[in-house]
Amino acid sequence: MFLQDKVTHEFQKRYGSEAAFVIRAPGRVNLIGEHTDYNDGFVLPMAINRAVWIALRPRDDDQIDVYSLDMDETLHFELEAFENTQQGWAEYVKGIAWVLKAGGFDLQGWEGVMAGDVPIGAGLSSSAAIELATARSFAAVAGIPWDPPAMALLAQRAENEWVGMNCGIMDQMISAVGEADHALLIDCRSLQTESVPLPPGTVVVVLDTMSRRGLVDSAYNERRRQCEEAAQYFGVKALRDVSLEMFNDQGDGLEDVTRRRARHIITENARTVQAAEAMKRGDAAELGRLMNASHDSLRDDFEVTNEALNQMVTCAQAEASCYGARMTGAGFGGCAVALVAADAADAFVKSVSVCYEAVSGTAPNIYVCNATEGAAVIEG
Repeated sequence: MFLQDKVTHEFQKRYGSEAAFVIRAPGRVNLIGEHTDYNDGFVLPMAINRAVWIALRPRDDDQIDVYSLDMDETLHFELEAFENTQQGWAEYVKGIAWVLKAGGFDLQGWEGVMAGDVPIGAGLSSSAAIELATARSFAAVAGIPWDPPAMALLAQRAENEWVGMNCGIMDQMISAVGEADHALLIDCRSLQTESVPLPPGTVVVVLDTMSRRGLVDSAYNERRRQCEEAAQYFGVKALRDVSLEMFNDQGDGLEDVTRRRARHIITENARTVQAAEAMKRGDAAELGRLMNASHDSLRDDFEVTNEALNQMVTCAQAEASCYGARMTGAGFGGCAVALVAADAADAFVKSVSVCYEAVSGTAPNIYVCNATEGAAVIEG
């Protein structure tokens, strides 16, 4: 409850009264299903107990006033006239106002204090957390009915068209519709979702290598192009439509690198669906096996890991309490994720920290995470 207390205390200090609403929207980690989203495939993220909080109250005009505790900056703009000034975190707030107005919603001004504990740049989607917390705030003060999937789509549009980041739907969707103790299987073609429980007696541990992605755009675009070439070769809309049998029967005509890229996507889609089934059965061992196989495929076939990620995963997999571990996110740096026996989580964190620092020379940040609900009004 630390951040909730922090934003409410700062709100009272700045505005001289208690907040009318306190909003929370979580970050996320993807358990399995990497680079499958732009191939119309499946992903399996969960909302985590690291979030963006906003304490706020409505105004009787069209002014928005938001103070960021983390940045020690204040954003102020008028709903009737504002523009994109490339102001970092502020553009996520303005982007949500823009997309809600474009959607025909009647907005009301508000003032608030924002803070978060989703690490920035670690691949845990701090941006989606800001977007959904902001959308929930606008909905609360203006009495807008809260439709989580619809708001996720609007938030994605804000990030695509206002912020300029061409992300898929996964981050906003899981921040909007997350469920306590569950991950969410998302079909990135139909946007249908299914909640699946974490195996009993397990926790998810996020392992931040402290290596940050650099020069990723060209490699990312190259892999998208290779996937599109492979889909064209098979005569389908996306690699989602290619079965493993079809790949094995017909894939020999692909150039070697493109063939390996396609093999990752096709097998990763299958692994993601199998992982959801394993979770329904409470089968932690099978889920862990699939996570390990996912990392191998991302390392060898899709080639989006780096030395730090491979070192971290090796350290995690060496622990007896670890069912499985893999890189998570776009790759080339950032975080890995592990499924760990809950009663051994503290010892796991210590051992992996020592192991990773010994082999890499860098101290990691490691977070034991629980699956939490999506964007919500906590007070008010």
